Amino acid sequence: MTDEVLEAEKKELKKQYKELLRISYRTLSKEDKKMIRSAFDVAVDAHKEQRRKSGEAYVFHPIAVAKIVASEIGLDATSIVSALLHDVVEDSTYSLADIEQLFGETVARIVDGLTKISSMSTDKNVSLQAENFRKMLLTLNEDVRVIIIKIADRLHNMQTMDSMPPNKQVKIASETLYIYAPLAHRIGMYNIKTELEDLGLKYTEPNVYEDILSKIKESKEEQDAYIDSFNSIIKGSLDAEKLNYDIKGRPKSIFSIRRKMLIQNVSFEEVYDKFAVRIIYKSDAENEKFLAWKIYSIVTDHFRPNPTRLRDWISSPKSTGYEALHITVMGPKGRWVEVQIRSERMNEIAEKGFAAHYRYKNKEKDDQTLETWLNKLQETLENSEISAVDFVEEFKLNLYAKEIFVFSPMGDLYSLPKGSTALDFAFHVHTEVGLHTRGTKVNGKLVPLSNQLKSGDQVEIITSEKAKPTANWLDYATTGRARSKIKSSLKLEKKKIADDGKVILARKLKSLKITLDEKTINQLVVYFKLRTSLDLFYRVGAGIIDNTKLKDFASSRNNAFVSFFKNRIRKTERPEELNKDELTSKYDSLVFGKEQEKLDYKLAACCNPISGDDVFGFITVSDGIKVHKKNCPNALQLQSNYSYRILKAKWIDSSQDGFKAEINLSGIDTMGLVNEVTKVISNNLGINMKSVLFESDDGVFTGKVTVVVQNKSILTNLIKNLKKISGIDKVTRV
Repeated sequence: MTDEVLEAEKKELKKQYKELLRISYRTLSKEDKKMIRSAFDVAVDAHKEQRRKSGEAYVFHPIAVAKIVASEIGLDATSIVSALLHDVVEDSTYSLADIEQLFGETVARIVDGLTKISSMSTDKNVSLQAENFRKMLLTLNEDVRVIIIKIADRLHNMQTMDSMPPNKQVKIASETLYIYAPLAHRIGMYNIKTELEDLGLKYTEPNVYEDILSKIKESKEEQDAYIDSFNSIIKGSLDAEKLNYDIKGRPKSIFSIRRKMLIQNVSFEEVYDKFAVRIIYKSDAENEKFLAWKIYSIVTDHFRPNPTRLRDWISSPKSTGYEALHITVMGPKGRWVEVQIRSERMNEIAEKGFAAHYRYKNKEKDDQTLETWLNKLQETLENSEISAVDFVEEFKLNLYAKEIFVFSPMGDLYSLPKGSTALDFAFHVHTEVGLHTRGTKVNGKLVPLSNQLKSGDQVEIITSEKAKPTANWLDYATTGRARSKIKSSLKLEKKKIADDGKVILARKLKSLKITLDEKTINQLVVYFKLRTSLDLFYRVGAGIIDNTKLKDFASSRNNAFVSFFKNRIRKTERPEELNKDELTSKYDSLVFGKEQEKLDYKLAACCNPISGDDVFGFITVSDGIKVHKKNCPNALQLQSNYSYRILKAKWIDSSQDGFKAEINLSGIDTMGLVNEVTKVISNNLGINMKSVLFESDDGVFTGKVTVVVQNKSILTNLIKNLKKISGIDKVTRV
């Protein structure tokens, strides 16, 4: 490293320190600045030998994380110091005791939480990533600042990921979309959530990301002109009321546009709400709500509102603390446009999350703080009985869920995730109420436990001491809290039955002259094709394994050689079950890994890939390699939780029979349309039509065609040609 480079880095460090203090959202006292300076010096010293993959000094990473924490999230000096020191214990000779001595117990606890998250589990039988997430989520109960700094750390890593190898990029981006973005959303850090999602898409589906980005840039001028025309219509009315306001256009994120395209099965051009109009007004606390509805009234005087699209999060704020009025109105040029109405205080809370909450926490209406949410989650987090992957899945149920508001019989208001059932409500009120639920009433009528609740429902829970969860309850509950409590209760019940079963089994085996020892238990588990001894004892206790079955086991045990021989024969038969012709016709066009090996695989039913699709291989536990499309609904979860089981896969020139694909068509019914469609399909070389279904209803035409094609380019070409037919409005691959 040359002296010039080192000198330049020193200058840059001084500049970064001043910048860090300048951009801090909080007012920093002299003591705060002194502590930050001290932490800055410790971080520079601890990381002096380290460099990032890009070649820059490593210390710029913790400084960047501290800047995100200081300005974008707006946390206090303690958090800024913890962010500066977040990698110090892991990467240098500084110990936790040193940190505590220099900066106090709170900083040491936060740094310890961040260090714990980074240390990976060594148990190879579980997903390392899921185990890691579990550790991270458990730190939520210690100090939420741990998780917020971790999100800031992940944001900076995502912003500087260009110099990493592609497989690492996909793994980190998948983790980000799978857990970090939903976490940021749940903590109310919407700006950071949006950036994490967009960056996640940039690395998981780069072509899609670049395509949408370029289209957004192209339509920027048109969007600005549209917002100007919208403003000019309502500006006069707002000014006449002497309101102090600002109107901004906010483009929707690339990720949310992509999600709309997928959910609604439309192209970029067909997504109608690619941006929102945001009206931010100045107000004192007393008039805040009144002014929001006044602005609502002015907007709806000029533009017709969509009555089904009013969202009032001022009367009932989201559990993240988000407050705003959202209305969708018919704007200029006959286009629906979303209008968001927020005070400056509401806007700060929406952008900064809970950091801004604390700035306003003396206000009476801000009683829904982060603690409320953490208390709700605590029971789910402490349920350590479920596997790491299940744990993360259960936790995720609580993250992105939209909310509904329901009432108790006494009129108390509860917020629940959208899709919650009456049983979820029972567990939401109290675990004991949930566990002893006998029935539920909604709006005075008896309903099943699986009844899905709607906003405004009044829910009453009927309990009984004798009532207890059954396995069916898992089909009725959707929230993480309810499901984890039901699973715990079922496990406890199973354990009680298993304890009795063990005693019964020992007694029954004794009468058959067999001692219940470890060897016998293992033999029984294998004989009855079970997974664990707990399963064995439970089945005996529940009467599933009875005297007759145990006698059969005793006689087979006496003839162990025959049993062993049978098993050997059974095992050699298995591969014969596969159809060799089927194998060779399907498996000769995909290659796996760096060596581009040809391996046996199966095509995943969840996304049905065909030749030419971007795919990857996933090594399953019992079903060999499954091939998934890169944009498969399950891809994020697999790449995030099981990245060590992911195999690179790509199609090579193939000569196989073909792949099945379904195409949906819709449009205006015209004479000869069906004939035209079948003619286009027949004229495309290399396409075999398997089935055709066309329907016409009041002048609207819909059709489903199943074709067999050799690769994606042939299918893409067919779809393009079908779109050219007069009267056809939409052609999509299922």
